[in-house]
Amino acid sequence: MLGFIKRFLGDNNDKEIARYRQVVDKINALEPQMQGLTDDKLVGYTAKFKERLANGETLDDLLPEAFAVVREGSRRVLGMRHFDVQLIGGMCLHEG
Repeated sequence: MLGFIKRFLGDNNDKEIARYRQVVDKINALEPQMQGLTDDKLVGYTAKFKERLANGETLDDLLPEAFAVVREGSRRVLGMRHFDVQLIGGMCLHEG
């Protein structure tokens, strides 16, 4: 009976992964926008993030955009794009 309930409702891990996937979807949606930026504009996001933090936004508020910037920077500099599971790993580390 318990197995049926778990399959029907999902366990806590499934719920956490679903939550992370929603954030990954936001990051992925920003990818075309980030690819269209010049290197200078991409670097300029650091100052924008600092300003937004100073104005009361939280790291969680900035996370999708910040991860999209890092992913694009990695693609340009290293020629390697972070996989979605690596983004989820980064979110887990961020949350502690």
